[in-house]
Amino acid sequence: MGPHPRPGVRAHPSPGTRQERPLPPLPRPRLAPGVEIVTVPGHPAAVRTQDGDFLRINADQEAVARLTGLLDGGPDEAPAGDPAAPAAVPVPADPETERLLAGFGAAGHLGDPDAWPGDRRTVLVLGDEELTGPLTGFLRAAGARPRTAEPREVAGLADPRTRPDASAVVWCLDRPVPPGLWDDADRLPARGVAWIRCHREGRQAWIEPTAAAPGDVLAVHVRARRLAATPAYRELAAHWAARPASAEPPTGGTAAGASFVAALVAYQVHDWATGRGTSAARPGALPAGRRLRRVDLRDLEVSEHPVLPVPAVAPLPAPPA
Repeated sequence: MGPHPRPGVRAHPSPGTRQERPLPPLPRPRLAPGVEIVTVPGHPAAVRTQDGDFLRINADQEAVARLTGLLDGGPDEAPAGDPAAPAAVPVPADPETERLLAGFGAAGHLGDPDAWPGDRRTVLVLGDEELTGPLTGFLRAAGARPRTAEPREVAGLADPRTRPDASAVVWCLDRPVPPGLWDDADRLPARGVAWIRCHREGRQAWIEPTAAAPGDVLAVHVRARRLAATPAYRELAAHWAARPASAEPPTGGTAAGASFVAALVAYQVHDWATGRGTSAARPGALPAGRRLRRVDLRDLEVSEHPVLPVPAVAPLPAPPA
């Protein structure tokens, strides 16, 4: 068998032979977002990691220069004479550059691990415009396809007789959550649809844990845990059940606070989509599925609180007659 053509270059068949389609072009390797190669005068080059650490590159500086040229993000050259053909990707020409490229890949310095997966892009957004407006913009900029929805759509999505047409539902309120409003949405994780929500109570905003599978923390669990944790449980329940006198949200929110909360929620949805939310992002941090966040809108201070599901309770036996 003859040699394979270079990636992205059309093969020239011999007379009388069948012309084969060109191999698909290899993607040009890229540095991961936040990773940089730094030239240090008089010293070995270094790589600045996503955490902000500097690591010296133990390699020949000419090989480092070739690697930098390979990763510089410049335009790829199309094959001569065929501008419509896929761009040819430069291939490391020496073992040292190949070793460096493999090492960067193994260390997680290449590619974009934060890219939004295609099968999780459709996200339904509900709630108050103060929060959903900036939230939709943040999600779209991150690579999702957010779509405004109504509560009846969530009820249909939770119906086991229907096929889910969205991967996640995000519901954010600029007010307390009325009892029963999120009952239908609490059935979404059992159907494989992620469920993320937030709301505001006066000068405090609450961002609840991500629920994406059966057994995760639901909105009803958060309510039960919060009521159990305060001696003013009657007052808190009455606050949730109160109906505002007007259609306007209760006072206390600000545009800056709403944008800040929306950004935190957008990051939480992004972490779920990319799989980063299944474990703590940093040592000592709570995983997204067990983390209730409280945002003080007076100074935008965020505190995290662990929360667990409330186990189902067997019904009490009927009292004897």
